[in-house]
Amino acid sequence: MQLKSILNRVQKYKSFVYEEVEWAEKGQEPSLRVSLRARAHTRPLCAGCRRAGPGYDTLPAREFEFVPLWGIPVFFVYALRRVNCKRCGVKVEAVPWAAGKHTLTTTSMHFLALWGRRLSWSEVATIFHTSWEKVFDSVDWMVHWGLEHRPLSRIRSLGIDEVLWRRGHQYLTLVYQIDGHGQRLLWVGKDRTVKTLLRFFRSFGKARAGRLRFICSDLWKPYLKVIARKASQALHVLDRFHVVQHMNKAVDEVRAQEVRVLKARGRDPVLTHTRWCLLKRPENLTANQEVKLAELLRHNLKAVRTYLLKEDFQFFWDYGSPTWAGKFLDRWCTRALRSRIEPMKKVARMLRKHRPLLLNWFRAKKKISSGVVEGLNNRLKLTLRKAYGFRTFEAIEVALYHNLGELPEPEWTHKFC
Repeated sequence: MQLKSILNRVQKYKSFVYEEVEWAEKGQEPSLRVSLRARAHTRPLCAGCRRAGPGYDTLPAREFEFVPLWGIPVFFVYALRRVNCKRCGVKVEAVPWAAGKHTLTTTSMHFLALWGRRLSWSEVATIFHTSWEKVFDSVDWMVHWGLEHRPLSRIRSLGIDEVLWRRGHQYLTLVYQIDGHGQRLLWVGKDRTVKTLLRFFRSFGKARAGRLRFICSDLWKPYLKVIARKASQALHVLDRFHVVQHMNKAVDEVRAQEVRVLKARGRDPVLTHTRWCLLKRPENLTANQEVKLAELLRHNLKAVRTYLLKEDFQFFWDYGSPTWAGKFLDRWCTRALRSRIEPMKKVARMLRKHRPLLLNWFRAKKKISSGVVEGLNNRLKLTLRKAYGFRTFEAIEVALYHNLGELPEPEWTHKFC
């Protein structure tokens, strides 16, 4: 079977014909050059309005990189025509195998973009004998096509979080869809300010924001402020994961302070190597950690009292009624404020301040939580690790949409991978 027959089977174009296939030697690397021509009596399409028009002239032949066959580079060779369009003036014709001024065919961009989701972009460029820039252009083209065609009509629940992107407190704001029927990255923005999240709601649209039922976020003030302003009708649920994180931070701070005090007084270092004994849930402790914790609980230390307060708060999540959960929360905050342990008092004041948002978790019937967000964040961190060395926000943005956005793809006559 000839190569032209294979191309007509997997990549046929209605108004164009494959003519010749030539073996070319460029330096030490051989390649295949496939010539195309327009069918007789067909008029070129204007690249601006996509309407057929009379020909104006013909440009010199150009090469468009196709998917490599057996590791051999393949190029389509075609002399583009210019169209004398009544609407747009003189324009270069639109061809079905390429988009805009790209030197890669759309099939080749799709091929590289799919591999760019499995491997790092540098690895893809090395394996398929191309450049990093061409891999990036391919992924960028796929992402922009997907963003223009993705459906946004059935979004009812959002998860909002931030992750550290680079050193120097450079953060990314992430907005996820966390509905049962769809879990994906909707938007990524630079920094974690009020203006950042406002940009999302402006792009999301007032009508879609008005149809939101649930929003899950952490305690970051700019997020709380914008959500109350832009989606006040949605039930705003505070992220359980970050509440527990604040508790663990308080326990660790008290333990570290007390270790220094005991060392200064020359007392037995009972708190040495007990960090994870105090931070882990009891059911997750190893056998050695269980023994260590049992010995530690015999001592009347601030770290022990802080640990007991943290573990006692876990009963809060077991309630079914927001009323009874609220009563438990009030009692716990009173105990924490009377404990004379400043880090835990700080947590108690924070929880008391955000009491209505905490109780929204029960009003949402415990259906909305940060579990989906944390799962997506784990995938996001893997993507950031693969993108190690990216210096621009635009490259990180494209990589995150490509891996987490669940974006639609164009229809293809043949899948090469």
